[in-house]
Amino acid sequence: MNANPHTTSLQGLPSLKALHAFEAAARHLNFRLAAEELDVTQGAVAQQVRALEAELGVRLFERHARGLAPTEVGSTYALRVRRALEEIADATRQLRPGERQVTISVAPTLAAKWLLPRLPRFAERHPGTELRVLATERVSRFHAEGVDLSIRYGQPPFGPGLHVQRLLENTLIAVGSPALVGPSGTLPAKRLARLPLVHDAHGSWLAFFAQAGMPAPPPGGTRFNQISLAIDAAIAGQGLALASPFFVAPDIAAGRLVRVLPQVALRTGTDYHLVWPQRARGDGVLLDEVTAWLMEEAAREGALSTLP
Repeated sequence: MNANPHTTSLQGLPSLKALHAFEAAARHLNFRLAAEELDVTQGAVAQQVRALEAELGVRLFERHARGLAPTEVGSTYALRVRRALEEIADATRQLRPGERQVTISVAPTLAAKWLLPRLPRFAERHPGTELRVLATERVSRFHAEGVDLSIRYGQPPFGPGLHVQRLLENTLIAVGSPALVGPSGTLPAKRLARLPLVHDAHGSWLAFFAQAGMPAPPPGGTRFNQISLAIDAAIAGQGLALASPFFVAPDIAAGRLVRVLPQVALRTGTDYHLVWPQRARGDGVLLDEVTAWLMEEAAREGALSTLP
């Protein structure tokens, strides 16, 4: 008999790589999405999960044409594995107490159009702190993926055990290139209705035209999955785009865009929020400093004020 029961209890554990693959697959219920997160091939994830099932002697997923469905034992095991991986991430972070580092997850458009131009002010204010920006459309898992703070678009609640604070009000205005709409942006309604429209994933043109008291826009136009691409298309003169003022203020100031129908501003009711876990991963004081700075930046540009 082994005199050390703790050593015995850790023998025969599955590989960490297999557990990572299983946890990601269980969270996404899709091998492809899990592979994208882990930066491996879909086949590698499927192989790791099959090997784990063979090693444990149980089926963890039911495979269907449209994705995965966890078995009862698979669902329970995924929850416990996720908690264990979060504990490992926390324990590892505690080994680096000297780091002043905060990782923030943010959508690519918000990162490029709002956060990036403000980073020099953060560096000047906090010269010893590293702000790591993870630009992704995917909702990140805080402890499992090493994320301290997230800026999420939507309506709270975002889940249990989270602090939520509204950062930016998502009010939409119409903008276009001066070459397309003229330097003032003032156009007769009939001409405005004939201009091409640039669409993004939120599809707010119908609501905008209704608020303006205009007929529904005709079908057609160009559609992008990211707001930043729609804004760039508008700058290139390809059509009118809808965007929040804090995304396009520099372009309007530089004369690359002008506001169309300045009397109309569509309040979507779906805003950008700061979200972070109640049980912070690392230095809670440092996290407070970063959230306070972000709120200051939002207030600096008047982003929380209402438009006329």
